[in-house]
Amino acid sequence: MEDPNRKIWIMQYLLLLSAACFISQLYASDDQLYESFDDNFEGRWIVSEKQDYTGVWKHEKSEGHDDYGLVVSEKARKYAIVKELEELVDLKDGTTVLQYEVRLQNGLECGGAYIKYLRPQSAGWIAKEFDNESPYTIMFGPDRCGATNKVHFILKHKNTKSGKYIEHHLKFPPSVPSDKLTHVYTAILTPDNELRILVDGEEKKKANFLAEDDFEPSLIPSKTIPDPDDKKPEDWDERAKIPDPDSTKPDDWDEEAPMEIEDDEAEKPEGWLDDEPEEVDDPEATKPEDWDDEEDGEWEAPKIDNPKCTEAPGCGEWKRPMKRNPAYKGKWQPPLIDNPSYKGIWKPQEIDNPEYFEVEKPDFEPIAAVGIEIWTMQDGIVFDNILIASDEKVAELYRESAWKPKFEDEKLKQKEEETTESDGLKGVQKVVFDYLYKVADLPFLGEHKVKVLDLLEKAEKQANLTIGILASIVVIFFSIFLKLIFGGKKKPAAVVAETKKTEVAESSNKEGSSEEKEEQNEDAAAAPRRRNTRRDN
Repeated sequence: MEDPNRKIWIMQYLLLLSAACFISQLYASDDQLYESFDDNFEGRWIVSEKQDYTGVWKHEKSEGHDDYGLVVSEKARKYAIVKELEELVDLKDGTTVLQYEVRLQNGLECGGAYIKYLRPQSAGWIAKEFDNESPYTIMFGPDRCGATNKVHFILKHKNTKSGKYIEHHLKFPPSVPSDKLTHVYTAILTPDNELRILVDGEEKKKANFLAEDDFEPSLIPSKTIPDPDDKKPEDWDERAKIPDPDSTKPDDWDEEAPMEIEDDEAEKPEGWLDDEPEEVDDPEATKPEDWDDEEDGEWEAPKIDNPKCTEAPGCGEWKRPMKRNPAYKGKWQPPLIDNPSYKGIWKPQEIDNPEYFEVEKPDFEPIAAVGIEIWTMQDGIVFDNILIASDEKVAELYRESAWKPKFEDEKLKQKEEETTESDGLKGVQKVVFDYLYKVADLPFLGEHKVKVLDLLEKAEKQANLTIGILASIVVIFFSIFLKLIFGGKKKPAAVVAETKKTEVAESSNKEGSSEEKEEQNEDAAAAPRRRNTRRDN
């Protein structure tokens, strides 16, 4: 009898052999370019010698990996580097897949991380002078700065009538991931004029090269354009409404009447101290010993609230408060009526567009080189695994075999770091709470101790309220601290008298509880009269 383990072993071997054959076939497919940067880029890639491009490219490992990439090494620099292809990539027939990886190790606040797919050098450029003017067919990849946050796809297409090359920008492109992980960007161009943009293998945007709503400006120009020589007639009236020419200002309309007037019915409160200033010199303040009148000027005592004003309704010159003037109407304006001469908003007449053309397929220029020409404020940008292929499965294989293991590893490390940071924060919070509990036991808190302890318990149990509650506790501590240093204001005489009356009334009331008496006493003592200002009366 045949050994069953031997059968299992044979089946596993056959599966592995089939998978190996499948993978080898994919890798052996017609890839126009695959750059893994496993070897140093020098000699294969050409760094621009143009004066503005001072950024230094480096061949380094991506952080946390043994995988090498092309790295932007300095902040706030322009970078330019290009690799010429052995053969031209024809985009007109079949499917073309453009794919590459980018890792923003230090984030991307302002700068690009895109790739330019360049036209042949017969279009007027050379590798060692590669710059932003070098003619490209497609520009693809992340760009972020200020309000800009998108994965560019720009097609530079020739107008067959004018001969001009026009940049056509993909409308509503996907946004750039905001983390610091390695992401893979894929653009798939298919024979049916379709474009698909993938981020990390997930489709984020689908468009048609010939659709009017997918590119700005559209690839096919409009049939008509506004006549540039047409001029608006001098008597053309675009005003839909005009002031009524027959309307006149009413006789009783007073444009000079003020918006506010004094309240004649207001009366000065009894006890108002006209001759007392609102602030007086601090009698306890003394001139500092090191004060030099010649250098520092004449010393003046700081001002404090006039204590006499706390017992009175107000101090200083009393003025009547202002109120809205019932006679106020403002500047008179004639009412608007429909304009009998209104002709609408003028537009130039439409004429045939001399640059209009129709195509069934985009007239793509071939790709002769791949270049990275960027300006960025961040360093640590890693480019890797640049691919041009004619088969979507090849791109998918590279994503699964080259990108995904790195991405999963980075996600795991990011999660571990976030957990560590969270644990560290909890440790810091514990130290803070332990310290606050110790402070809460100090005698100077007095009657506030219970309130502080209650707030601390809530802050520990409800993490979403911790910051707000801690801020409240700090305010309480600070208020008590100031009170201890400077002392509280004396109770106004009227309030003291009222407090005494309340205490007598409470002592004669046999039915009131002791807690109610204490609360009433505290409320009476804690309700100082607010000083009125002149406008309050």
